[in-house]
Amino acid sequence: MTKHIGIVACSAEGAALCYRTICVEGSNLMGSHAHPEVTMHTFPLNEYVRYIEVGDWEGVASLMLSSVAKVAKVGADFAICPDNTIHQAFDLVVKESPIPWLHIAEEVVAEAKRQNYKCLGVLGTRFLMEGPVYPAKLATTGIEHRTPEVKDRECINEIIFNELVCGRFSSEARAYFSKVIGGLKSQGCDAVVLGCTEIPLLVTSESSLLPTLDSTRLLARAALKEATGTAST
Repeated sequence: MTKHIGIVACSAEGAALCYRTICVEGSNLMGSHAHPEVTMHTFPLNEYVRYIEVGDWEGVASLMLSSVAKVAKVGADFAICPDNTIHQAFDLVVKESPIPWLHIAEEVVAEAKRQNYKCLGVLGTRFLMEGPVYPAKLATTGIEHRTPEVKDRECINEIIFNELVCGRFSSEARAYFSKVIGGLKSQGCDAVVLGCTEIPLLVTSESSLLPTLDSTRLLARAALKEATGTAST
């Protein structure tokens, strides 16, 4: 029996891309126009931001737990969260969650290992680039990682919060990300993690100077495989 996917959303554009990917690509596994049952819940983004900005990960976890309780109540069998930054609260969440979760960074790292990448550039919010989410998952893999310089991290963070999460994807922002990715390439990175779930709407594999690891779609595809029982095939 196909499992019911619960989406604990944070920002609208990334969550929408994840949901859309599940629905559109479901037919690859299930047949024309088919996809697993999906339930999504999200609090307003500002409720997350007020906790993130002061490093209150227990507060972030409380929101995630409230969301997952709601999707579980209506039948979700497992949960995903299409937001990299708030995975910093993941360990607090899974201890209390009524249903199991997939971890976005684990899916990205698994794909990096499949592709035999040796050094990843990590892009995302400042909190993600400076936080433990990807370093913790990469620690035992032998895969190195790099992040942009401080000034670039700050600018990327501003673009994410002032433009991307608001559905604005400008040519200027695209050019800036291209420059930053070029810098990561010069540092020896052989792939780049699109570690804000909105970045894939701005940066594509065709436009990137490095191969991309699209965290949003990788999570959606992992959820499809889990839901349809094809995760190990």
